[in-house]
Amino acid sequence: MKITAVTTYLVPPRWCFVKVETDEGVVGWGEPVVEGRAATVAAAVEELSDYLVGRDPRRIEDIWQTLYRGGFYRGGPILMSAIAGIDQALWDITGRELGRSVHELLGGRVRDTIRVYSWIGGDRPAETARAASEAVARGFTAVKMNGTEELAFIDSHERVTRAVENVAAVREAVGPGIGIGVDFHGRVHRPMVKTLLRELADLNLMFVEEPVLSENLVPSLPVLQNAPMPIALGERLFSRWDFRDVLSTGIVDIIQPDPSHSGGITETRKIAAMAEAHDVALALHCPLGPIALATCLQIDAVSYNAAIQEQSLGIHYNKTNDLLDYLVDPSVFDYHDGVVTIPDGPGLGIEINEEYVREQSSIGHSWRNPVWRHADGSVAEW
Repeated sequence: MKITAVTTYLVPPRWCFVKVETDEGVVGWGEPVVEGRAATVAAAVEELSDYLVGRDPRRIEDIWQTLYRGGFYRGGPILMSAIAGIDQALWDITGRELGRSVHELLGGRVRDTIRVYSWIGGDRPAETARAASEAVARGFTAVKMNGTEELAFIDSHERVTRAVENVAAVREAVGPGIGIGVDFHGRVHRPMVKTLLRELADLNLMFVEEPVLSENLVPSLPVLQNAPMPIALGERLFSRWDFRDVLSTGIVDIIQPDPSHSGGITETRKIAAMAEAHDVALALHCPLGPIALATCLQIDAVSYNAAIQEQSLGIHYNKTNDLLDYLVDPSVFDYHDGVVTIPDGPGLGIEINEEYVREQSSIGHSWRNPVWRHADGSVAEW
């Protein structure tokens, strides 16, 4: 079997899909994207396709090593996301050829379902308590929200109070038995972290995410060492080497690699195993499309330390299209009682509606994340 073509599609609301074809008619799909830089990743996939056409798609590890080590400059969001989507498609092809799910090829699943959480917004905190109640009514047992608006290096205690009151309103709305993750999105600088974590201590949070940017983790160790809740991060880390350095700090309790950014199934599986060796939980990042979620669920199936799964159904980014729109059979993602069932179909376990993908790719997208500014005009972390 040989790879004959690699084609990317930019589709609404903000996703990029890749289709890898073979001379035996077996096709695989992947989702290589950096939110806000989808076209750049698509260009990287096209560039990497020079290494793919004519190769046996089943030599997944060798192809991964070629794509990573074959260039003098390595790592980073663009290259690792391009590799990620290609890698997903190769696993999909291999599973489809053999009539087996990816998790079977990786040793068989250790779980049948995984808990999922629902995103309830909070970029500009408003009505998050209502959104949380609605998510619980739909069967979710955990929610995640953004914890704060922009914060200056040293900001007013009024800003802290507003953030804490918003989280407290969600806790009051859903009660003590619902998990609440609070995502600070790297918006908080070291001088403000201590105050925020102290004020949130009594709200029994499931985790706080990116209380500081990953590159500021080590300088912030003294502040984070006594955090009264689990610390989660990792969506902006892209390789096992990135995660090795973070895990060595002993501060992080939950890692959140994104298999559409962190080198696909091949690399993220290794990252998950590293985390297990550090007794750290896995909660894969996935505010993306159906191929990305299917990929995550295959990894969750074989990762003992997988604890909960992000998913984008109904997320505020999905204004024109939602998670299930590109699937032939949307019921493959079986949501019930706050969990989703691991798909058992061949490859990634989903069937992409290629005709609809082509139709929507004619529309495409140019999604960009917001650019915020402080009152003094300087750029704020978003």
